[in-house]
Amino acid sequence: MPTLFAACRQSLRSGYSWASLRGDLAAGLTVGIIAIPLAMALAIAVGVAPQHGLYTVLVAAPLIALCGGSRFNISGPTAAFVVILLPITGQFGIGGLLLCTLMAGLILIALGLLKAGRLIEFVPYPVTLGFTAGIGIVIATLQLKDLLGLQLAGQPSHYVQQVQMLWQALPGIQPGDSLVALACLGVLLLWPRLVPRVPGHLVALTVGALLGLALERGGLPVATLGERFSYSVDGISYPGIPPFLPTFAWPWQLPGADGQPLVLSFELIRQLLAPAFAIAMLGAIESLLCAVVADGMTGSKHDPNAELLGQGIGNLVAPLFGGITATAAIARSATNVRAGACSPLAAIIHAGVVLVAIVFLAPLFSYLPMAALAALLLMVAWNMSEAHHVAHTLRIAPRSDVLVLLTCLSLTVLFDMVLAVGVGLLLAAGLFIKRMSELTDTRRLPRHSHQALNDLPEHVLALAIRGPLFFGAAQRTLETLRRLDPHIRVVILDVSAVPMLDMTALAALQGIVLEYRRHGIALIVSGASPSLRLKLRRADLQRSHGRLSYARDLAQARAICEGWPGDA
Repeated sequence: MPTLFAACRQSLRSGYSWASLRGDLAAGLTVGIIAIPLAMALAIAVGVAPQHGLYTVLVAAPLIALCGGSRFNISGPTAAFVVILLPITGQFGIGGLLLCTLMAGLILIALGLLKAGRLIEFVPYPVTLGFTAGIGIVIATLQLKDLLGLQLAGQPSHYVQQVQMLWQALPGIQPGDSLVALACLGVLLLWPRLVPRVPGHLVALTVGALLGLALERGGLPVATLGERFSYSVDGISYPGIPPFLPTFAWPWQLPGADGQPLVLSFELIRQLLAPAFAIAMLGAIESLLCAVVADGMTGSKHDPNAELLGQGIGNLVAPLFGGITATAAIARSATNVRAGACSPLAAIIHAGVVLVAIVFLAPLFSYLPMAALAALLLMVAWNMSEAHHVAHTLRIAPRSDVLVLLTCLSLTVLFDMVLAVGVGLLLAAGLFIKRMSELTDTRRLPRHSHQALNDLPEHVLALAIRGPLFFGAAQRTLETLRRLDPHIRVVILDVSAVPMLDMTALAALQGIVLEYRRHGIALIVSGASPSLRLKLRRADLQRSHGRLSYARDLAQARAICEGWPGDA
C-alpha cells in the first residue's frame, strides 16, 4: 500500500540541515512569485475568476507536497488542463468544475491505492508529445483574444469555429492591448538571458502594468483584470480579486452554468464521470512525468503510487475551498530544483507566498492588463508545445511513430484530448502489435545447422519458431506447420527462441495437433522454457494426440525421433 508522507520521510532520511532550509526558502520564494500570475492566468483561461487559481495553489500545493511521493514537485493549475476544464465550466459552471475536480481526486486516490503509478511507462512518447503539442496550440489560440484586445461575439467550443471567429474579429484589434502584449513578450523572451536569477514573469507583468497605465493616460484603452472581474462584500462590488482567504463550500452549492446552484443527482455525476476520468488520467501523467524530470535533475527517486495518492488528496480537498484542478507543473518544479529546493517544504513556502499575495497585494492585481496575462500564457503554451522536440521526432522517428504523433496532435486540436489519447494509444498499440508480429516467423532448420540434425531420416522435418507467439502472430507463424510434404511423418518444433505464448497461439497449436493426428504425424516440441512448458502441459495437448512429446533440446528430440518408425 502506498505510504503517505513518502517524500517527507525521504527528505528526513537523507538528512536535513540549515543549508537545506535556506535552499527551500529561496526556492519557495522564487516559485511562489512565478506561481501568482500563472495561477490567475490559468484560472481565467478555464473560464473562472482568477482567485480560484490562487486558492488552488494555497490549498492543493501544500497538501500534495506533504502527502505525495516526490520531494521536488510543485503543484497547482497547469496549462495542460485548459482544454479539458474550459468545456466543463461552459456546460456546468464553477460548481460543476469543482465537483468534477473532486471526483477526479477520488479516482486518483483509487489509482494510488491500486498501485497504478507504473502505468505511465505504458504511454508511448509520441502520444504524450502529440497531445501536449496539441494542447499548446489550443492554449495559444485562446490567448489571441486578450492578446489583441478582440471582442468576440461568443465563445465557440470547437477549434475551427474559434479560429473563424478570431479572423472575423481581427479588424477590431486594440492598439493599447497589442502594445502591452508585445512589451511583455519581449521581456519574457529577453529577460531570462540578461538576468536569469530574477523571474521574468514578475518583470514582464510589472512592465505590462506600468505601460498599461501610461497608455490609459495617453488615451489608449487597455483592458485590465479589475475591469473584467469583481467581487461583492455586503452587496458592494469591488474590482479585482477578494483580499481574504477562501471559505468552505460544497461544490454543488455553487452556481452552475445558469447561475443557479447545482442540483446534486445521479445524472449529474454520470455526465461528469467521463471528464473526471480524463482529468485524473492527465493529472497522473503530468505529475509522474514531472517527478521523473525532477529525479533526472537531482538523482533522487520518487514513489509513484504515493504521488498519485497525494495528487488525489489535493484535488479532493481543494475544490471544497474554491480550488480548481491541480497537478505537478514541470516548469515550476524544474525552477524549484534549480533554485536549491531540498524537500517538500519548498512547495509549502511557495503556497505561503501566494497567501501573502492574496491578503496584502490583491488590490494591486486589479491593474494587471489582460494582454499581459495572455502574453504570459502564450509563452507557457510555446514551451509546452515543445516545438523543437516535435520537429526532431518528425525528422528521425519511424513513420508509424510519426503517424501516432500527428494523429494525437490533430485530434487534440480539432476535437479533444480524451479522444486524442484514446485513439493514440489504440493506434500505437496496433502498430506495436504489427511490428512484433513481423519479428516472429517459422523457419526450416538446415541439417548442417546442428549436430543433432545430421543424417535425419527424410520423413523427419525440423522447424524453428523465433519470436513471441501471440494473437498478432500465431496464425501466420503456425500456418507453416500445416504446409508439409506428404512423406513427412515426424515434425521437430524448436521453440527455444519463443519468449511467450498466449491463448490464441495455444488454440492454434491445438488445431495443428488435431490435424496431425488425422494424418498420422508425430510432433516433438523442443527447447521450451519452463514457463512455456508449463503452459503447454496445462493445455493438455497430449490428450488430443498420443504422438506428442517434449524434449529439452534438439539432441533429446533426435533420440525420441529415432525411437519412432518411419510410418508413425
